[in-house]
Amino acid sequence: MFFGRQEQLNEMALLWNKGTSSLVTCRGRRRIGKSTLIRQFAQLSNARFIKIEGLKPRRDYGNGDELRTFASQLAAQTGSERTPPEDWLSAFIRLAKEIRPGEKTVILLDEISWLGHYDTTFADTIKIAWDNYWKVHDRLVVVLCGSVSSWIRENIIDNGEFVGRRSLDIVVNELPLSDCVRFWGTNVERISPTEILDVLSVTGGVPRYLEEIVPGLSAAENIRRLCFSPKGVLREDFDDMFTDVITNQPRFTCDVLRTLVGGKLNATEIAAMLKIEKGGRLTEALKRLEESGFIACDRARNPETGELIREKSYRLKDNYSRFYLKYVEPSKDVIDGGAYDFGSLERLDGWDSMMGLAFENLVINNFRKLIPLLHLSGALITSAAPFRRVGKKGEGVQIDLLLQAKRFVYLIEIKRRREIGREVMDEVDEKRRRLTLPRELTVRTALVYDGHLAPSVEAEGYFDAIVESRSLLLS
Repeated sequence: MFFGRQEQLNEMALLWNKGTSSLVTCRGRRRIGKSTLIRQFAQLSNARFIKIEGLKPRRDYGNGDELRTFASQLAAQTGSERTPPEDWLSAFIRLAKEIRPGEKTVILLDEISWLGHYDTTFADTIKIAWDNYWKVHDRLVVVLCGSVSSWIRENIIDNGEFVGRRSLDIVVNELPLSDCVRFWGTNVERISPTEILDVLSVTGGVPRYLEEIVPGLSAAENIRRLCFSPKGVLREDFDDMFTDVITNQPRFTCDVLRTLVGGKLNATEIAAMLKIEKGGRLTEALKRLEESGFIACDRARNPETGELIREKSYRLKDNYSRFYLKYVEPSKDVIDGGAYDFGSLERLDGWDSMMGLAFENLVINNFRKLIPLLHLSGALITSAAPFRRVGKKGEGVQIDLLLQAKRFVYLIEIKRRREIGREVMDEVDEKRRRLTLPRELTVRTALVYDGHLAPSVEAEGYFDAIVESRSLLLS
């Protein structure tokens, strides 16, 4: 099941027009579909495809195990010898000998950090192989791919030895909502947006998780199967996925992630919750989480001053991680014993609040899809992020999503609630009054919602735009 990713496919397709070989980096969280994307690119290009995947490191493994696995995979795909090479340069020379002159070829070195886990000179060896054995083939694309984004950045992207050698860096994010709904097939037209959003609030736009959806089952039953059964895909995935991606201080980094389950915080607030000093390893943990796609750093411009906000706010971007840490992790023993009484979604503690945060997350992650629905396609947006100003005695303000342009600001309220009445207008108007904006700026308001909207809200005309969730899902 392959949906979307057209922008990345188009970028890679242009590489064939260069007339020279291309070295590409590809990164993103596990299960996001990186390998599938590269395979699809090779297939659409009618190119030969060779994939070598690193062996997940273990205490009793060593470099020899990686080289042995490399040789076995290459032999299975090309018929080369199976004898393990002595070192990585020998391995890469063997790979080069299997490239056929003049034939379009895509080579994927997957989980690249695993391949090089036991060899500190691994990245330097890739550079030597590229310069001397790979780039001489003008119909070749070599992709260095992995879930440990920090390894790729430190060893390839920020490594001065690779300056001028990389042709493209691909960051694979979650699928947009309009591609997510395609996993429901033709059933999507007769399923309520609320049902779909319940599932997406747990899976996010992660293709591997969406593949497990059974469209004929309710959202509650799909979530029970995936999360609250002993061998459910989403019951088991977090620990392996997180430690595979976060290789440095995973326990502490996960503690940092937990602080964001209940909503956005800045570094000072996170440090206070963990009772640690700000800076140091907290800064590094936040950097690792952001690099790996678990959190987003929302640093909007202050609409009151036009300047970048000094202290960044962090948001848990990965909906699956939020759901797992809130609901699955505390109940693991009961789930594994087969005694978890799921009942219904609404019985989960704090369900409405959590689903509100998850829906807000989905909208913010897909804000570009929102722009044409607000009739802003021609506008130059200078900032698009949540805005939060901490104030004394209740004078602060928090805006779910603030779009800013040269002549206007757009205050967007994101609401997921069974019943939404005219109080939503009062809430947004109070936020507007708390902002001290330059007089030359036009202030517009919008409501993005899922639930039953009272007819009076639309009738009163307070909002410049009202976007119902189905419009966002199908746009």
